[in-house]
Amino acid sequence: DQLIEPGKPAAIDLQEAQNALAKARETLASNKYGLVVLDEINVAVAWGLIDLSEQLKLFDIKTPAEIIMTGRSAHPQVIERADLVTEMKEIKHYYQKGIKARKGFEF
Repeated sequence: DQLIEPGKPAAIDLQEAQNALAKARETLASNKYGLVVLDEINVAVAWGLIDLSEQLKLFDIKTPAEIIMTGRSAHPQVIERADLVTEMKEIKHYYQKGIKARKGFEF
């Protein structure tokens, strides 16, 4: 249950982020999907797990898929390249009651 420290990822976290990035590239290039969600990729970039240039290259992959890149702190260059940008604001969350992340919902 070790957390990632923003800007100071451990080697294993960097490796897992690179694995996820490779899987994202492979998935997009496969042309098998109509929708691909890259959950929390903006946070991964902001925290130094993935280089911004690698995220931007995902926009250049020819794919029929709609690509959704979630997470706070989207880089201005990502916002510029995106067709749609939405910001959500938490009003109430069960974390406030001490309920932990649940499999199938948060991960």
